[in-house]
Amino acid sequence: MKRNNVLSWESYFMGIAHLSALRSKDPNTQVGAVIVDEDKKVVSIGYNGFPKGCDDDAYPWTSEGSTLESKYAYVVHAELNAILNSPRPVKGCTIYVSLFPCHECAKAIIQSGIKCIVYESDKYAESESVQASKRMLKSAGVSLRQSDKKVHVNVSED
Repeated sequence: MKRNNVLSWESYFMGIAHLSALRSKDPNTQVGAVIVDEDKKVVSIGYNGFPKGCDDDAYPWTSEGSTLESKYAYVVHAELNAILNSPRPVKGCTIYVSLFPCHECAKAIIQSGIKCIVYESDKYAESESVQASKRMLKSAGVSLRQSDKKVHVNVSED
């Protein structure tokens, strides 16, 4: 007799996004993303962090101060990292992300041809960035769905 209490696909992919987020060194916000094709195959993953070759100790992790003194000018978001890390085009894919995409990530998602965003948290819904993001995504016909599956991944290293 088969086991019936298996993870749904949505919980599985959101779990991968959360696991990826654990790679982020950002002390305040860890975001993960996973891009999945129509056959439910993982195409790419990403998390928020500095670009390749940029020393994590040489750049600021603070969210306060001027543009050059804060992380915002330097961090690559999880969604963009997942798109850039993909070994193949992501047109027609779905992206699962732990936090609703900002306006910059929305532009990359639209341009890459991703057709659907499944997100968990929308804690910045009132921000102008997310409002702009939703406006562009709606105009471009990208499907948006907030996951009702709360996934938490706890990993301890011995």
